[in-house]
Amino acid sequence: MSDTGTETEAGARPGPGAPLLPAPAAPREAGGGEPPRLGSFLARAAAATAVLTVLGAALGLVRDQAIARYFGASDASDAFLIAWTVPEMAATLLIEDGMALLLVPAFSLALSRRDAGAGKEITVGVADAEASDPVRELVAATLPRLFLLLSGGAALLIAGAPWVVGVLAPGLADPRLAVDCTRLTAVTVLTFGITGYFSAALRAHRSFLPPAGVYVAYNVGIIGTTLALHAVWGVRAAAAGVALGSVLMILTQLPVFLRFVPLRRPRPRRFGRRAARTAPPLGFAVLAPVILFVVSRQSQVLVERFLASTLPAGAISHLNYAQKVAQLPMVLSLMICTVTFPVVARAMAAGEREKARLRVERDLALAGTVVLLGTAVVLGYAPQIIEVLFQRGAFDASDTGSTAQVMRVYALGLLGHCLVGALSRPFFSSGRPTWFPAFAMGTGLVVTTGAGYALTYRFGVDGIATANALGISTTALLLLMGLGTRVVPIRARSVAFSLGRLAGASLAAGAAGWACAPLVPDPVLSLAAGCLLVPAVFFLTGLALRSPELASLLVPIRRRFLDGR
Repeated sequence: MSDTGTETEAGARPGPGAPLLPAPAAPREAGGGEPPRLGSFLARAAAATAVLTVLGAALGLVRDQAIARYFGASDASDAFLIAWTVPEMAATLLIEDGMALLLVPAFSLALSRRDAGAGKEITVGVADAEASDPVRELVAATLPRLFLLLSGGAALLIAGAPWVVGVLAPGLADPRLAVDCTRLTAVTVLTFGITGYFSAALRAHRSFLPPAGVYVAYNVGIIGTTLALHAVWGVRAAAAGVALGSVLMILTQLPVFLRFVPLRRPRPRRFGRRAARTAPPLGFAVLAPVILFVVSRQSQVLVERFLASTLPAGAISHLNYAQKVAQLPMVLSLMICTVTFPVVARAMAAGEREKARLRVERDLALAGTVVLLGTAVVLGYAPQIIEVLFQRGAFDASDTGSTAQVMRVYALGLLGHCLVGALSRPFFSSGRPTWFPAFAMGTGLVVTTGAGYALTYRFGVDGIATANALGISTTALLLLMGLGTRVVPIRARSVAFSLGRLAGASLAAGAAGWACAPLVPDPVLSLAAGCLLVPAVFFLTGLALRSPELASLLVPIRRRFLDGR
């Protein structure tokens, strides 16, 4: 029986209107997707991850509020945000995407080999059998080299900070402050790499709470340092907080990592070659496509800041605040894929392509629903959101208006950002080289760059945000079209129909919020009313458009009602 209930036992493929979300009906039979115990574990893990993700995002907003309060949208905040490019890109490459896309499949394959008894052929003693553990050998083969590589990268970045600032923001009148901040944040090249390594290992072991809590620790470090030292160091205090917070990220995960993967050196002396074969390969052919994909994705931010550096002071800050808030729905939607990525990787390692397909289609439906509902809220209530979050101190009403306008434009690309994050994971889940995601991301980057140069002169920051939405949506479309024919045989047409209906519901709900938001003068009350209005319009419009994903949410309600009778 299918995991989603959309295929018959004979294996017939459903049409484009079939739901991607399963109806929560009968228990699954053997071979029909995840067993109930695993499904409930994933649900609990996703819920716990959501709580910590929301807490980390809330502290991120407090961090941004503190910076906005003390430094506003000024030359000082622009200098910090240029330096912020380093941890921002390092987080994507080393925590959120790059390291996860490389190491979750590698650790999953090592765990599969451990479960299958890989290395148990060596029967010369318990200690030697433990030494041939594929997981421990993977750590021994990769972690020391990674530490040395990242240490060298951080040192080079500290030495070359003036050149980096000159490349990132050639329009800055006085780059010295940005150079100082960049040198302070350069340590994240090392600390984020170790954090990402620990996170990938723990998620592969199905331990999700410590990785989900790293941004809580990170933002606590930034907030505390900024509050304590801003009067003495100015915006450099925030940069120092970045360095401190990144160390706290490592300490958050270290005890659990040591429990799962004790850092004892394996002793495969007599049979080193044979034991080494149990560790999954992580050569250049596997590394290069992932690195190119992640760097191309993060380069969109570099293009935006490069273009914004030619605009009046504060433009980079407006882009940053708008992007940070607008992307919250995307971050929440991708927590689903973060939790299920190890499941997809284990299924691919075991050759269970149908199980991987069902899981990926469910993830796309759930993530799409979450991000499009958030998009509607952003479209409808952007001014109220920015006013409530940031309008105080040096951040005045004009900053609120400019930031809200940019945020609405950014919102048009949120579905694209969500799909790129959700679709890239299955591409790399097998641990084999694949260049298509890098090609798709490179194509999107070309679109972003070309559109940015064409639109920035006339439309300013709104043109930059439009270029971002066009570029990321191009990448998402290419990935959706390419996944089914290359890695996981998803029903791309059904996914597109499903997301199209949800997008229609999102536009209707966003328009309703945009029209009703000014009717309530108080921004807090207006936003509170919007949190009721927008989901209601989204849900009702989705039902009117016959969205099977929203209709499936009524099934448990209807069943409980009938059971009660």
